Amino acid sequence: MHELHVLNPATEEIVATVPAATPQDVDAAVARAAAAQRGWSALAPADRARLLRRFAAVVDDHVEELAGLEVREAGHPIGNARWEAGNARDLLEYAAGGIERLNGSQIPVAGGLNVTFHEPLGVVAVIAPWNFPMPIAAWGTAPALAAGNAVILKPAETTPLTALRLAELSLEAGLPEGLFQVLPGEGPVAGNALVEHPGVAKVVFTGSTAVGKQIMAKCAASVKRVTLELGGKSPNIVFADADVEQAAAATPGSFLDNTGQDCCARTRILVQRSVYDRFLELLEPAVKAFTVGDPADPATQMGPLISAAQLERVRSYVREDAPAAIRGDAPAGKGFWYPATVLAPAADGEPAAVEEIFGPVAVVLPFEDEADAVRLANATPYGLSGSLWTRDVGRAIRVSRAVAAGNLSVNSHSSVRYSTPFGGFGQSGLGRELGPGALTAFTETKNVFISTEESK
Repeated sequence: MHELHVLNPATEEIVATVPAATPQDVDAAVARAAAAQRGWSALAPADRARLLRRFAAVVDDHVEELAGLEVREAGHPIGNARWEAGNARDLLEYAAGGIERLNGSQIPVAGGLNVTFHEPLGVVAVIAPWNFPMPIAAWGTAPALAAGNAVILKPAETTPLTALRLAELSLEAGLPEGLFQVLPGEGPVAGNALVEHPGVAKVVFTGSTAVGKQIMAKCAASVKRVTLELGGKSPNIVFADADVEQAAAATPGSFLDNTGQDCCARTRILVQRSVYDRFLELLEPAVKAFTVGDPADPATQMGPLISAAQLERVRSYVREDAPAAIRGDAPAGKGFWYPATVLAPAADGEPAAVEEIFGPVAVVLPFEDEADAVRLANATPYGLSGSLWTRDVGRAIRVSRAVAAGNLSVNSHSSVRYSTPFGGFGQSGLGRELGPGALTAFTETKNVFISTEESK
């Protein structure tokens, strides 16, 4: 039997070993899920909502345990990990609130009554990443369950522990056996089997653009529904009229949170030329004050990268003679540590400026005016997120409309709330998650016409 070894990224120690699912395991899981889904979708909406709220309450009782697992398997600082467990709880609560509001419509037509229904898809596969294992797993799982579907979750190979525990907690909360299953396994084996399985109605994937394209192509063969949340190279645009001190103080968190392993990370810092030097002066102490160290320490703000492979990837973008204007500190010895690094001046078009690094590395590029800022912001194939800093409300609206990205923040770096839609333009993905429409993304619209004409 093949197994997955789960490493603590801060120490490189093996913290767990779990069986890796086979295609035969996937077949059996889909059969169980399909059987459970039929009973689940037949429940009264209020009863499904009650069970999901109970699931949320059980997760709330285990936030500290789940956060501890996240620290060990993903190297996340404990403060971040507590938030992530709480976010999974909140998503279940939010989704439960939508079950009894999953309304169809009545459409005026001649000769009868026309109504629509939102019917569940059936079995949904959620393929979750390693960078935010709990929240992103819940992004797909919670609304899919709420809409009446069964869910099979395949966590990333490196971070299966929180997912497995969530599945156990769902049973403790009273969800039916087989309704929410977790299958740890390798992407080319278990993940591929789920994507190609005829019993899976939809695939929700978060990960790299390259793998997302492969999944989309495979789903096309059977016209399988798909939601893709892929890469990003998000801009952080600072205009001269902004509160430059506030913008500089907020910037480290925008690309160092989760050690830069965030598709929304603002790793392209675009600064208007007249305040460029001042911004860099303010940014340096802010970056160096960002606390790097033991993930279990509540004071830690940044932990290690997830793996040795990710560490080598990040290093490959920062050559020996790279113009590093700012370098932070990182622990020596065991663990996949990399210091916060700001490259400036950077050349527009060089790999570090346009490719997703997925590590604590940002580039700073000057711009001349509004049009130049928009040009630079849109100079990548991605379009997931971004920020802009200005005191001019008109400029904020103009630039927000002009930047090709799905999620933008003004005078803020907040990208994701469970109550608002999230997704990308271009090669950052397809479809939207979260927000008021989250449940409908896991349904088919059925139209029913009832004739009211008198029989002749």
